[in-house]
Amino acid sequence: MSFIRSLVFNGLFYGWLFILLLTSPLLMPFDRKVMRQGLKWWSRSAILIMKYGCGIDYKFVGLEKLPPGPVVVACKHQSTWETFALYLILEDPQYILKQELMDLPLWGWYAGKSQHIAVDREAGSKALRTLVSETLDRVSLGRQVIIFPEGTRSDPGTRGRYHPGVAAMYKALPENVPMVPMALNSGRHWGRRKFWITPGTITLEVLDPIYPGMDRKVFMKLLEERIEDASTRLLSAD
Repeated sequence: MSFIRSLVFNGLFYGWLFILLLTSPLLMPFDRKVMRQGLKWWSRSAILIMKYGCGIDYKFVGLEKLPPGPVVVACKHQSTWETFALYLILEDPQYILKQELMDLPLWGWYAGKSQHIAVDREAGSKALRTLVSETLDRVSLGRQVIIFPEGTRSDPGTRGRYHPGVAAMYKALPENVPMVPMALNSGRHWGRRKFWITPGTITLEVLDPIYPGMDRKVFMKLLEERIEDASTRLLSAD
């Protein structure tokens, strides 16, 4: 049964994604707001596919801690789920992604039109400058920037190295724009590079925002502790 459920889900999800990519060029002539609304609609439909296609529901906890307006979200990354589910709670999210994705046919065009932030991880200090300047540009427009501090997906119960880019972003933020940590347990139900899907409820928890002004090392320690402790707790409670 689990094999059939996983097969159906993967067929539906990636088939629906393929349809999105094929139709996205039709949205190119329009304002990026049209593209954003299209992606929000697709995200909601993908959530429904997960719920009714393989029994994965979701819940958001602590939404009252998410300030309105521009913020930088630092989210735990365990699954493909959080690469689109945040469209459900953020007004105008802008993901930070690796430069290689911009070279993909259709997907790269879509990401460019949406004005996500592409960073060349091989470019060293130039990449950090790009990351910071593009982040400041997006928050000045009232948008929300999303970064996965570990840079890649991690298995449930493990943690990767938190990269210095998140600290550079934090140090450059205006005093009224916080860094908002988020924890989750998505990898328990839809793991990285995994075919198998496990029914249950994905929980994403919004944690207390961290406002600018902290020492870099203090900030990094606090950010990692909040995200990792909460993610471990969510896995234990699942």
